[in-house]
Amino acid sequence: MQNLDYIIQVKNLSISFGEKKVLNSINFNVIKGETLGIVGESGSGKSLTSLAIMGLLNPLAKIHKESEILFRHNNKMIDLLKLSKTELEEIRGNEIGMIFQEPMTSLNPSIRCGEQVAEAVRLHLKLSKKDAEKKVISLFKQVKLPNPQRIYNAFPHELSGGQKQRVMIAMAISCEPKLLIADEPTTALDVTVQKATLDLLKDLQKSHNMSVLFISHDLGVIANICEEVLVMFRGNVVEQGNVDTIFNHPKENYTKGLIACRPRLDERTIRLPTVKDYLENPDFKTKIYTSEARTKFHEKIYSSAPILEVKNLKKYFYSSAFFGESSMPSVKAVDDISFKVYPGETMGLVGESGSGKTTLSRTVLLLEKPTEGEIYFNGIDITKLKKEEIRKLRREIQIIFQDPYSSLNPRQTVAQIITEPMEVHKIGNSKKERLNKASDLLEKVGLSALDLRKYPHEFSGGQRQRIGIARALALNPKFIICDESVSALDVSVQAQVLNLLNDLKSEFGFTYIFISHDLAVVKYMSDQLLVMQHGEMKELDDADEVYLHPKTSYTKELIEAIPKI
Repeated sequence: MQNLDYIIQVKNLSISFGEKKVLNSINFNVIKGETLGIVGESGSGKSLTSLAIMGLLNPLAKIHKESEILFRHNNKMIDLLKLSKTELEEIRGNEIGMIFQEPMTSLNPSIRCGEQVAEAVRLHLKLSKKDAEKKVISLFKQVKLPNPQRIYNAFPHELSGGQKQRVMIAMAISCEPKLLIADEPTTALDVTVQKATLDLLKDLQKSHNMSVLFISHDLGVIANICEEVLVMFRGNVVEQGNVDTIFNHPKENYTKGLIACRPRLDERTIRLPTVKDYLENPDFKTKIYTSEARTKFHEKIYSSAPILEVKNLKKYFYSSAFFGESSMPSVKAVDDISFKVYPGETMGLVGESGSGKTTLSRTVLLLEKPTEGEIYFNGIDITKLKKEEIRKLRREIQIIFQDPYSSLNPRQTVAQIITEPMEVHKIGNSKKERLNKASDLLEKVGLSALDLRKYPHEFSGGQRQRIGIARALALNPKFIICDESVSALDVSVQAQVLNLLNDLKSEFGFTYIFISHDLAVVKYMSDQLLVMQHGEMKELDDADEVYLHPKTSYTKELIEAIPKI
């Protein structure tokens, strides 16, 4: 391959923070019009590599002197690491665009979306205010945003996650960059919105003849959009090659483990394999959960009375009534839904953002007051309970939240986080007894009793989620709602947490409602599956039956949108 074909060449890129080397001699090239995928777990160095290219590294980061980042500028290769701040600013945003992972934190919440993109356009293309607005409206049409003029005048909080991401894409391509860096651009999106975003990026790449550096921990996404793949682990390149070679003939155990972590759609395994399994045993083989064993388990659990029965549940949100006008429901978040969950079962709840999944779970927990309907827990209609009775009920029904970062108090130690619910519900006769139980719970979820003294910021995302699970277990609940509790995690950490949830279910006889927009994960975890859209129940059946024989076009769309390797 001739040098002229390269848009960027990264050579011997090494970065340290103090004495710790976090990136170790990284080498790769991106060819004009090609998409290179960088895949790996959190902490592998993916985002650090992209920030080095953009010149956005933390000032404490030390780039080693042998490192080079050669970029094609005015038809010659220049080293971005040797440019002045002013020279780099001319290239950044103009010739190299970037889409960040979280559009909500990347957009200024106090400035209208159109103005934010127009500012970038005026800065780099030197356009007048009027011409910049025309350019932005045109960009919004290119990225297929509905009603571009409305989006131009809207604030970020008025848009959906997918729409905000499209605004970010419009900003990134506004100057028709030669290289687009997409850092986990679909991680927070529903599978259908994710598919639409990936299709859009493919179209834009072809129409603008861009090179793309696509960073993700999801191999399904990488397989769908990239030609070449670079696998990273702990700051090193483990393996690289074309998509077919990496996914169908991986050489390294780490790559094999990363591919195997994702729940398969064609068969069920008793446990999900993890990267650690493959690193410790190159010949690792997963055990299949047979349909006969599954049928036997279902016969057992469905022979008893349901632990939870929801009848004709409705939760409407109303706009306020003014000047004698009648108050009409503005959102029917949960609209006439009925189902039963049996002891020891996992009921999956799937649907896109805004489908009503979280509202349904909050209403079952009585964190939201039902508009209509009945919720029977162990045969008692809990909607009719008094406040004090509901307080006692909280011990038996717990929730594991979606975001392991915001669901833990940063000012409390792990010991305080886990023992506080015990104190509130008067579990344990003394502080020492509660601390002993907290120690046991941490060991149970794969952490150490020594972690009790630490604060949340000292843990990774997967470890924080384990602390959240330990807190939910502290009250000896019978029923646990997992609300998108693995969606923020890498596939390998996700596999560990899903295995942990299943182990705890077997050991303690828990019953779960498992909520996610990821149908592959929900199918793996669930016995029966409830599909929601716009507050309505679209389907309710055995999870395998829903996947193999979907009855509605909406469920078919969800299944078809799952990124497949």
